Amino acid sequence: MTQKSDADDKVRLDKWLWAARFYKTRALAKAAIESGKVHHRGDRCKPGKEPHIGDEFQIRTGFDERTVVVKALSVTRRGAPEAQLLYAETEQSIARREQAAAMRKAGALSVSTDGRPNKKQRRQLQQFQDDAND
Repeated sequence: MTQKSDADDKVRLDKWLWAARFYKTRALAKAAIESGKVHHRGDRCKPGKEPHIGDEFQIRTGFDERTVVVKALSVTRRGAPEAQLLYAETEQSIARREQAAAMRKAGALSVSTDGRPNKKQRRQLQQFQDDAND
């Protein structure tokens, strides 16, 4: 794996996000950065920003928001196991993502109040009540 750790080696942020497999293409990474989905120290970034080892980035992809710390730099996109070596996600970020996923999953069982529930919604309500009583 091509890892760069010297201070002289330069990597663009959009290229690093692509190499770390946060986005499928470099164009998507650039668009995400320009639309404000990537922050460093609470500020929006530019695609040409150079990440350094130890930098902390907040990255939003879909419903998830991750806080990652840069562990290594790379300009080439490799397999997922190798890409995960480029960063470390913080414990608080993992806990927030799991909690948000659980809330989204619980919200999927919500019943609309547009009249009487249909058969599927009644079954979901019954299952939810049975699970709450156990």
